[in-house]
Amino acid sequence: MAVAKNIVGGSAISKNQSGVQSLEIGLSILDVLIDHNAPMMLKDIAEAMQMHPAKCHRYLVSLIRKNYARQLDDGRYGLGDRINALASLGHTGFNQNNLLARLTQVANEIKDTLNCGVQIAKWFSEGPIIIQSVEPDSPISIITRIGSRMPLTTSATGQLFASYQPDAVIQPLVKVEWQPSNIAADMAKKWQDFAQLQAKIRTQGYATVTGDMLMGINAITIPMILPQLANSAAKPSTSSDKTISEALPLEYAITIIGTTEQLPMSEQHNVVEKILTIARRYHIA
Repeated sequence: MAVAKNIVGGSAISKNQSGVQSLEIGLSILDVLIDHNAPMMLKDIAEAMQMHPAKCHRYLVSLIRKNYARQLDDGRYGLGDRINALASLGHTGFNQNNLLARLTQVANEIKDTLNCGVQIAKWFSEGPIIIQSVEPDSPISIITRIGSRMPLTTSATGQLFASYQPDAVIQPLVKVEWQPSNIAADMAKKWQDFAQLQAKIRTQGYATVTGDMLMGINAITIPMILPQLANSAAKPSTSSDKTISEALPLEYAITIIGTTEQLPMSEQHNVVEKILTIARRYHIA
């Protein structure tokens, strides 16, 4: 009977060959964390492994020591920086095709940290569309329906995308939103004001709205940029803001939504830093 073989690094490895069982168990625990795509409690990891929690914990300690796993403040376990770093290397399962899974991990962690609603938007030809929403464990929750197109002029999501897309793409879409105002002089003034808002958003790196769409509801939207774009954007440039936005069109963004109590605008800089810290662990922002 033929022996089943795996090809690793160009050499054939028989399944009957002896290996290091403890290493295989540790990697299996890592597989559980990867497949789950979100932080897990110890009991859930142990249940998935059909292992006693105390024994499972010892393997997790080793994974944490080598930075392949990490423990959150609430006690749950997630992937460590060594695993997330594979994203920038294009390894199978951590390439750009898996970006949505990574963004979902970021959104879940932001939700747990801020206890606010989080939504992921992607740019399409007709404008930014919500492709994922994460609801907080809170009596009050504001979530936009998946598939909704966000307005460019009155939503934080739309304003951010409008600031990182070429004017030739944005102007026709914005004019449709301003359709009732068909006086040329009025349109020119509106576009001038909107251009100033775009410049402000590009300077600070995020967009905010305070009750523009819903009274008493605030939102902050932050661009999610892949490492190669972030590296390009960090290089010195003599180009204008408009040229930069045309060179680096934004494809994904994350929006945090909450009441004025949950998401006070006086704390927006601290909130943005928390979000970026989380996103950087996944090599997205």
